[in-house]
Amino acid sequence: MNRKFSEIVGVGLVILFLFGAFGCVIAAEPVNLFNGKDLSGWEHFLTEDVKQEDVWSVEEGILVCQGKPGGYLCTKEKYKNFQLVVEWRWPAEPGNSGVLMRITGKPTMLPNCVEAQLANGSAGDMYGFQGFKIDGEESRRFDNPNFAGGLRGLKKVKGNENKPGEWNKYEITAKDGTITLLVNGEQVNEAVDCDVRDGQIGLQSEGGVIHFRKVQLTMLE
Repeated sequence: MNRKFSEIVGVGLVILFLFGAFGCVIAAEPVNLFNGKDLSGWEHFLTEDVKQEDVWSVEEGILVCQGKPGGYLCTKEKYKNFQLVVEWRWPAEPGNSGVLMRITGKPTMLPNCVEAQLANGSAGDMYGFQGFKIDGEESRRFDNPNFAGGLRGLKKVKGNENKPGEWNKYEITAKDGTITLLVNGEQVNEAVDCDVRDGQIGLQSEGGVIHFRKVQLTMLE
């Protein structure tokens, strides 16, 4: 066995040892779900019979949502455990929107999923729609049994949004039953005992023009 081959084998054994001792030491590469050019890899649901491009468009690298009619844009692929970065802003009058995760079941305005709220002043709040399970501190929890299938909300610990017109950054970690939200670098919410399953990721159209410039995902084991 020559020296070069021995070195290669040695490095390989070290990598295998680290993998076994600590799990995967090489993190998955981030994937840009929004490519800045078009809506490849996305599909949509809208409450009215209009074309996708009437609501969602790409302008100079920015994903623009008109906010009307209601519905959502969602990935064709499904994801369970991930780190998700979403950058957004309200270019004019602030409105309502949300980041939907683990979407399953029949498409509706508010499908079976968990939402990281984007409504102006409420970014960091979380909702479980159509019976999607989330939980957290009792003092921040509220339920609406009159909502179809049931609704549970979890209020943020604090707000950390920038002024309307400025860009904001969500960093969302969904790992098994725990979902953690950071807004502009500050942790503002964490839900536990969440439903764990593969589902689509969506961006809501819910009143008010909203811009997105990054939707980036890193898979977690």
